Amino acid sequence: MASMRDIKRRKGSIQSTQQITKAMKLVSTVKLQRAKQNAEKSRDYFRCMYETVVSILKKTQNLDHRFLKSGESGKKAVIVITSNRGLAGGYNSNVIKLVTRGHLAGEDLAIYAIGKKGKEALQKQYEIRADYSDVIEEPAYVDAMAISKTVLEAFSKGEISEIYLAYTAFKNTVVHVPTLLKLLPVEVHEEEGAGGEEQEKGGALMNFEPEDEEALNLLIPKYITSLIYGGMIEAVASENGARMQAMDSATSNAEEMIESLTLLYNRARQGSITQELTEIIAGANAIS
Repeated sequence: MASMRDIKRRKGSIQSTQQITKAMKLVSTVKLQRAKQNAEKSRDYFRCMYETVVSILKKTQNLDHRFLKSGESGKKAVIVITSNRGLAGGYNSNVIKLVTRGHLAGEDLAIYAIGKKGKEALQKQYEIRADYSDVIEEPAYVDAMAISKTVLEAFSKGEISEIYLAYTAFKNTVVHVPTLLKLLPVEVHEEEGAGGEEQEKGGALMNFEPEDEEALNLLIPKYITSLIYGGMIEAVASENGARMQAMDSATSNAEEMIESLTLLYNRARQGSITQELTEIIAGANAIS
């Protein structure tokens, strides 16, 4: 059995750690409230943006535009959104697994990292084309616009053939879903239905005003920017939610360990007192 001094030292260490986890939980809770509001306010807009672009392209036939066809390089770009700090449970590792173990595993990837944890985990295996870790602290639309411009320039030059976004979608405080979304070329899935009415509606031609080239030059960059910004907003909310849960779990585990060590300390103390009494009684008997 460990000595009383060792038990007391370990208990003090765990209590200090528990104070830190409690403080981190409180900070994450406060940050989560603001991030949650931002995510819930912006979610409908970004979802509508994605569905609208897909709907437009679905109703467009034989349209030749540089943003709508894959490049010939074969290299795929992945915008990976993680956090700059750990202690958030499986938040960062789940996003990284999407890239390293998902359907992109083994592909020639160019990583555009938003978050230090993603960059550090992927730089040994893939090319880090750009690092935007600072923007995840306070996501702004102008930052998403700069990232979108850089990625689209590489796509237009043929340096990359496809663009993906890897982030964590925020459902609620306890549910966060790692998501890999293909941004370009836009995947258009035909509606499956028994009746031909829906198919005819989906196949209706789209008329552009002004010309399709000019319209898509305006629409696609805004579409990419909006999805990147929406991904960052939801990622921040997911990060704080995951960290709050992780710190709450750590605090509970520390409380259980403190209770166990307190019981162990009391037993050791009781054993020490019993031994001292036995020695005193034995000594008194020997004298008499």
